[in-house]
Amino acid sequence: MRKEDFTAAATGQLVPSLEGHLAFVPDPLPPRAYAMDPHSIHLLAEASGALGKLSGIGSMLPNPHLLINPFQRREALMSSRIEGTTTGMEQLVLFEAQVSDSAGDADTREVFNYIAAMNYGLQRLGEIPVSLRFIREVHEVLLQGVRGHDKRPGEFRHVQNRIARSRSRMEDSRYVPPPVNEMKQALSDFERYIHQGNDLPFLVRLALIHYQFEAIHPFMDGNGRIGRLLITLLLCEHGLLSQPLLYLSDYFVRHDDEYRDHLLRISQAGTWSEWIEFFLTGVIEQARDAVDRADRLISLREAYRSDLQRERASANLLRLIDHLFAYPAVTNSEAARVLGMTYRGASKQIQRLEEQGIVVEVTGNERNRVYLASDIVEIVNVPPG
Repeated sequence: MRKEDFTAAATGQLVPSLEGHLAFVPDPLPPRAYAMDPHSIHLLAEASGALGKLSGIGSMLPNPHLLINPFQRREALMSSRIEGTTTGMEQLVLFEAQVSDSAGDADTREVFNYIAAMNYGLQRLGEIPVSLRFIREVHEVLLQGVRGHDKRPGEFRHVQNRIARSRSRMEDSRYVPPPVNEMKQALSDFERYIHQGNDLPFLVRLALIHYQFEAIHPFMDGNGRIGRLLITLLLCEHGLLSQPLLYLSDYFVRHDDEYRDHLLRISQAGTWSEWIEFFLTGVIEQARDAVDRADRLISLREAYRSDLQRERASANLLRLIDHLFAYPAVTNSEAARVLGMTYRGASKQIQRLEEQGIVVEVTGNERNRVYLASDIVEIVNVPPG
């Protein structure tokens, strides 16, 4: 990190770390000199409208988990991909179906933990507000038993960290966050801003909050994933989403270099307007994409139910269809548990779905078979378009 890369408009101070290298301490929010321009106001109106439409879909569903679970999986995959994991959607849903029987590969377990951390955070929102305590708890779930489990899950760092290529020198780091003492004060200011805010619209505040968390980088591992989780959790806490259906990691993956560069350039040159416009554009694109995927999933569910009802399918079979939208891979044992029936009875229900082409057996095993609803997976997995 070079002093000459930071201009007079930098959004914080360069200070020496204990090792004598430069570190960056972001100023408390809100920015002193930021004012929305006409283009940002236009994007904000578009983003608010797109978000409102998505929230409306979530509030009308009889079982919102028909959409929540598929969307969470895509977010978990995309957010983890930014950090270098390579798991695919099919791997993830098959792992979920066999989670009690298989350790799974390390990447898939990391993605699975992301979903667990999101669900934990959503459950805790009903009990405590988003706060430093809340963030530490979610972080502990995120890193439980996976890469980074040895880096104090649930605890803020006690040593200096950095963003850099592995094995590079400290002075060659792309970014060095605040030293520990300055980090503690920055976190206190960060929590105060989350709770008190200011008169900026909440979507704009959310862009500021995301930057600030990444600039502070308070954990030894998992900062990016926690920062992206907080976007959806804060949208739900503040009532902008009726259900957790908006996720920005897909957008950040498509614009990975731009995403990282925006965050760095704010620190270096105070480019708030460019970052906020980038962030609001992401809200617009991802809200519209979520509405499109939701429409396709709802239409597919209606088509399945109509076809089965014409053939006088049992209520149990229709319940199993809904289960597949939340969990697209299923075993006979899981179907028996969900339907409250015998293993043999559940096997007959799955066989009926297999005959209809709704699921396909994917293991080739005689025992411990797993059935995949590939049409559901495809809708969730297809790139935005």
